[in-house]
Amino acid sequence: MSVKNILAVRNDRFGEFLLNIPSFRALKNSFCGSRLTLMVHPNVKELAGCIEEADEIITWENRKHGFFSIFKFAGELKKKDFDLVVIFNPSKEMNIISFLAAIPSRVGYDRKWSFLLTHKMEDKKHLGQLHEIEYNLQLASLAGAETEDKTLSLKIDDGIIDALLDEFSLRDNRDLVAVHPWTSDPFKQWPAENFARLVKRLEKELNQTVLIIGGLLKRCRLLISCDSGPVHLASCVDTPSLVLFRTDVPGKSSLRWGPVSRGSAVIEKTSLFDITAEEVFDKARRMLER
Repeated sequence: MSVKNILAVRNDRFGEFLLNIPSFRALKNSFCGSRLTLMVHPNVKELAGCIEEADEIITWENRKHGFFSIFKFAGELKKKDFDLVVIFNPSKEMNIISFLAAIPSRVGYDRKWSFLLTHKMEDKKHLGQLHEIEYNLQLASLAGAETEDKTLSLKIDDGIIDALLDEFSLRDNRDLVAVHPWTSDPFKQWPAENFARLVKRLEKELNQTVLIIGGLLKRCRLLISCDSGPVHLASCVDTPSLVLFRTDVPGKSSLRWGPVSRGSAVIEKTSLFDITAEEVFDKARRMLER
């Protein structure tokens, strides 16, 4: 079957979404002349527009919808005449929608009403044996899509970044370190008081200007963070990250979610409370001295 019109679904958080970029590349480049539409969460729409391979962005919230909304949305998709859909985050609703939209090839994981799919594979992500990028590429390969380029990249408007730097009088400051002290998952949260001690030492002892982010990652020398979306955004602009992980749950380890930008590093222990501000500072200092 000729594949000319592809729908790729990843409509959860932006960090997880970004780790699908190599899979989007595989889908776009493996089917010559194809058109690639990305279905994303509304909050990710603007970011998705920065992906080189995307021809169109549509939105669908990853939440429970009524039958009328599901049926109407499936009808809208059917009009677009997709040949292939790859559902990267398992969802009963998306399996139903892709079936009702009469998309001939429906690829996803063997869960959540997977009998509606035409091609499916076992979901082993919770085992944490591979990086999330590799898991996503495995699913893309089930659709017949492959790539050797596993890098993360985005189209970046440098003018916007320059304007932000000017606004905060940071244009000429080359000693910028970004710190992201939050995470959407409390399981991954390093204590706030440790971040505070770390920031004070970075500013006082290493003379670094610390940005609590956010944004501006392309111009920073280093990002320090727990496992969170900005880590993967930093990878898209090749900014090194120092990321803190816990090891007691395989599916949340650095093996699956670690940073992929050059020069990055992780510190991981059974409990995040066992990681001290002193050892994070020492590791950050060594990274900044390189």
